[in-house]
Amino acid sequence: MGPRKAGGGRADERAEREVDLSAVRDLRKLQAVRQRSALSSVAQLVSFQHVVKEVQEMGATGVMQGVLSLCAHATDSIMKGEGFSLLVPSRSASNQMYIAELDRIVLKDKATARNFASQATVRKAAITVRILQLVHELCKKGIHVTKRDLFYTDVKLFKSQTESDDVLNDIACMVGCTRTSLSVVASEKGIVIGRVQFREAGDEIDCTRMGVGGKAIPPFTDKITEIRSDAEFILLVEKDAAFMRLAEDRFYNRCPCIIITAKGQPDVATRLFLKRLKNTLNIPILGLVDSDPYGLKILSVYMSGSKNMSYDSANLTTPDIKWLGVRPSDLDRYNIPEQCRLPMSEHDIRTGKEMLQEEFISSNEAWARELEMMVKRKEKAEIQALSNFGFQFLTQEFLPRKIAAGDWI
Repeated sequence: MGPRKAGGGRADERAEREVDLSAVRDLRKLQAVRQRSALSSVAQLVSFQHVVKEVQEMGATGVMQGVLSLCAHATDSIMKGEGFSLLVPSRSASNQMYIAELDRIVLKDKATARNFASQATVRKAAITVRILQLVHELCKKGIHVTKRDLFYTDVKLFKSQTESDDVLNDIACMVGCTRTSLSVVASEKGIVIGRVQFREAGDEIDCTRMGVGGKAIPPFTDKITEIRSDAEFILLVEKDAAFMRLAEDRFYNRCPCIIITAKGQPDVATRLFLKRLKNTLNIPILGLVDSDPYGLKILSVYMSGSKNMSYDSANLTTPDIKWLGVRPSDLDRYNIPEQCRLPMSEHDIRTGKEMLQEEFISSNEAWARELEMMVKRKEKAEIQALSNFGFQFLTQEFLPRKIAAGDWI
């Protein structure tokens, strides 16, 4: 697939200069060597199987069998005179751990009983049974619904979507499947644009021909096939505003790349899509986030997983994402004016200090140094602070310079 100059007027001479991509290509070679020399995640997991609970992709038949098995165990419990009870894996923070060998957060094997006869758990037990019924119905019919649709099937019982969402994650753990295997998905959130083509449910999609809005990442990522690309790397962007600047300036034409954003906290579909691209194309991923604790936290969710869905971290995490910017050290290096820097709140500082205690941060010395600098200076900055030097400074100067210099950690 050859590069395209899709739409837009001719940029100024400075914007037309080719970007030196030798550092990106060297990074790609290095990551390929590491990938070949590393043990597979499955092999690495063997020594942790006695303490780790992980799930796998499952078809509708497998999910239905899992649901029926849970119902059979509950029935057996009643027949024994022990009352209705479901054994639910605990997703509390105390039942999670970071495994450096896998570079992700995983769920340990502790489980708790959810009894119908207990006043403390009766309502949650009822919600669990109701959602098990709905999941079985969806799998039997071979259809998908959104989490919001699921909530509205029984509003009086669920009361809030947070409760139905929480139990949905419990059921995925109980059945032993990914959440997407339950035929319940989140609404579209992520966007992709740039040098990638694929088929979605049989339809040809060319992400260089999506205007400046990009292509919505579908919640059904299993419908995506035949991925092709000539991109040198994937640019993972925290915010929609920065994505819009990159898309409008057609940054992917000057610097062959795929640009992705989840518009803040990453959703499941975007995380799955990113992992799929990485596994298929084997190209580096560079992260562009705000210089604050939450930007770094967003990168860590893509890389190591979230505590809320630690049971599915094997399917959702994409290791070895490089932090391109905006980093605390960039503020002085690029002479970001004081008026464009923001004071960190007490909550920001506390979040930064808590992150420094997390193993996935402390195990990366370069990341830890940057975060320590941020907390010590008590200042942060958004990607948009670069607009002080011009609205196109991000695409014409900042990113080209950093990519050419291999300035990532």
